[in-house]
Amino acid sequence: MPLVDPLPPDHDQDVRELASFFNETLGFCPNSVLTMQRRPAIARAFINLNKAVMENQGRVTSDLKRLIGYVASLNAGCQYCQAHTIRAAERYGADADKLNFIWEYKQHPAFSPAERAALDFALAASAIPNAVDNSIADALKAHWNEGEIVEMLGVIALFGYLNRWNDSMGTSLEAPAKESGELYLASHGWTGGKHIR
Repeated sequence: MPLVDPLPPDHDQDVRELASFFNETLGFCPNSVLTMQRRPAIARAFINLNKAVMENQGRVTSDLKRLIGYVASLNAGCQYCQAHTIRAAERYGADADKLNFIWEYKQHPAFSPAERAALDFALAASAIPNAVDNSIADALKAHWNEGEIVEMLGVIALFGYLNRWNDSMGTSLEAPAKESGELYLASHGWTGGKHIR
């Protein structure tokens, strides 16, 4: 059972309107947001932060942002967020090889050196203790400008919040996200864990 049950999507009109953003991203409003709306100010602030962080500013594409979120969530162990990020990466047009070989990004030819640097950054920045060092920074700066690095760290930090929220809450995984998890992640040990009811 989740720690706190989600409220219906129409519980708070302002949250419902803001949450329409997730219909594009995932095809549904996440149970995490429906739980946050027990304190609507938290839900509204989270949705607005999510929109700002995920806005496509250029070279850090929408699908790459979701793959960055995936690597950070994999590192944190949050199976709820792993399913959500892989689903969103697919919906934003990530190449099938990137979805199927995300675990092998360091060597797989589907990933460019710039993408590898971004994903290495996601892995190091989501580690506890933090593992961003000069070699990670130098590789990142070789491919990305400061604004792009801020965008990436925004994604990593956002998923740090979500990983803790969803694993602590035991948020129930929605059926479409479960399908994406089973399609892309189950062959590498993903089960949905405590998020499957």
